[in-house]
Amino acid sequence: MLKQKVSRLAEQVAEEQGVEVFSIELLGKGKLLLRIFIDKEGGVTLDECERFSKSLGLLLDVENPIPGSFTLEVSSPGLDRPLRNRRDFEKNIGKLSRIVTREKIHNRNFFVGRIAAIYDDAVRMRVDEHDIVIPWENISRASLEIEL
Repeated sequence: MLKQKVSRLAEQVAEEQGVEVFSIELLGKGKLLLRIFIDKEGGVTLDECERFSKSLGLLLDVENPIPGSFTLEVSSPGLDRPLRNRRDFEKNIGKLSRIVTREKIHNRNFFVGRIAAIYDDAVRMRVDEHDIVIPWENISRASLEIEL
C-alpha cells in the first residue's frame, strides 16, 4: 500500500517533467530509504534527477504517505540497467546485453550478445556470430552490458 501511494505521486511528478519512473525501491527498517530510478529516451541528466527529487520531496512532505523520516534518492538506472519487459528490449535493439535463462539452451544458461529482434514469444540475440532465440518465459534476468 505504501509503495502504491509513493508510486502514484512519483508518476505524477514524472509526467509533469517528461520522464518515466523506471523503478521504485523502499528499503530498510526504521528510517526508510526511498530509491527512485527515472529515465527517458536518451537518458536523464543529473539536473533532471535533482529537479525530480526536489519536486517529489515537496509533494511527499505535503501528502505525507511515509510515516516518520526517510531518505529520498533519485538516480538513473545506469548503463547496465536491467531489461524488465518487452518494451525495454524493444528500446534496446542492437545493444549489447546479458541474459540469464531458467533452463539451458545449447548447454548454456548465460548469454552475452546483441539484441537482434523481438517476437511475440521470444527475443533473438546475436551471440558469437550465431543467433539464439530465447523464449520470454525462459528469461530469468536480463540487463544491458557496458560497452567500452
